[in-house]
Amino acid sequence: MSALATFRESYLWYSFKRDKIAIASLLVLVLLFCSAIFAPLIAPYNPYDPEMIDIMNSEIPPAWEDQGSREFLLGTDSQGRDMLSTMIYGMRISITIGLGAVLLQAFLGVLIGLFAGYHGGRLDAIFMRAADVQLSFSYLMVAIFLSAVLQAVVGVSRFGEIAVPFLILVIGFSQWPQYARTVRASVLAERKKEYVEAARVAGFTSPRIILSQIFPNTLSPILVLSTIQVANAVMSEAALSFLGLGMPIDRPSLGSLINSGFEYIFSGAWWITILPGVLLVVLVLSINLLGDFLRDVFNPKLYKG
Repeated sequence: MSALATFRESYLWYSFKRDKIAIASLLVLVLLFCSAIFAPLIAPYNPYDPEMIDIMNSEIPPAWEDQGSREFLLGTDSQGRDMLSTMIYGMRISITIGLGAVLLQAFLGVLIGLFAGYHGGRLDAIFMRAADVQLSFSYLMVAIFLSAVLQAVVGVSRFGEIAVPFLILVIGFSQWPQYARTVRASVLAERKKEYVEAARVAGFTSPRIILSQIFPNTLSPILVLSTIQVANAVMSEAALSFLGLGMPIDRPSLGSLINSGFEYIFSGAWWITILPGVLLVVLVLSINLLGDFLRDVFNPKLYKG
């Protein structure tokens, strides 16, 4: 039986076909991700190109407002950039940072959780206490400190060039304990099972048992956690950028867009902040709803197959 046929016979596909919220969430996510990937082809303007920006077009309301223009469907921001184009490019940066941070924290957390849970003892105690210490620090505090140091070293102007990898590192390193604890709990449940004992008797080395035997059986909780962590990473990036510690105004993410328009919200230019905020909510909500669906499907207590 092919992999596709096996998937179509699975409980995951059976449940997905009957869950309208999960289907709608996936469709919204696919639409948003495709928009972000193909931003240069979809966006009417390039918000990074100075030749396409005219300060005289600043704060034009959306097309459905009295003073709106069909040229700018969702209006313009305080710099004269088309809001629709800026939001698409901003979402692209937010998603890139979110996925990059999750890949980093998953790599660190899964690796630590696998070896700590399998070997136990002092190694387990050291890694778990390190995770406890890590969780006691707010990522905002760490980001504020590192951002201040980095801007002092490289300068504010050059900081914008390394803002993306900086945010990926800060968010990734600050949230790896979530993966480590989840994977460790799964490993503790798996390492005493018969197939692990059989692998030991067969002469498999510990790294081979961990990676080839135990790791595949921890993928379900990792997949569920990853969907939730992507949403958390996107929100973390938005929070840091809103505080002025993330993306600069000339390379905006959704968070920095909300920040840049916040001072204009009470002057009538509500769309500069509200529209990126709505897009951020839709993006995070669709990821969370899909994560909730996966959590319910992979929960053995809810399995009805």
